[in-house]
Amino acid sequence: MTDTRIKIAAGLERAFAARGFAEPSVEDLRDAAGFSLRTLYKYLPSRADMVLAALEHRHTRYLARLFDDLPEAPDVALDALIDRIGAWMARETSHGCLFHGAVAADPGSSRLREMLQRHKGEVAHRAAAATGLPGHETELLIIMEGLTQTWSLQGDAVTGAKRLAHSLRRRDG
Repeated sequence: MTDTRIKIAAGLERAFAARGFAEPSVEDLRDAAGFSLRTLYKYLPSRADMVLAALEHRHTRYLARLFDDLPEAPDVALDALIDRIGAWMARETSHGCLFHGAVAADPGSSRLREMLQRHKGEVAHRAAAATGLPGHETELLIIMEGLTQTWSLQGDAVTGAKRLAHSLRRRDG
């Protein structure tokens, strides 16, 4: 991505995270991107392209936030990963997953479904590798998704997610 495209995608990500996918007008998105409408459409010629660019930016940020400098010890990495998801939810989006929100707003979009699948697959794969739980990608994804979806209902559910995650290790141990 070019610097301009990255800046546009970052602004769009903030707008969609704050206001959803249906509410922001093109003018709102232009303002959030911080560029003229002409520049916005030069880089992202449709609203669908804007949503995908915002999600791609989110994907990159989320992976970095969760996995950069994660402790090497699997048990410690497991706790740190779940703590980082909780911190992400508290700071970034207390109302659920932006990727699921995008698919819900446009359920017929195969591009959005592919993006959701790629995002969740990569998160699960990297989580299993970092925590020493290969073969448990599905279980880890269920725990992480449960944490993000539960957050909007009851807030911090990090302790429960950690208990469930550590039960995987005990079961295999």
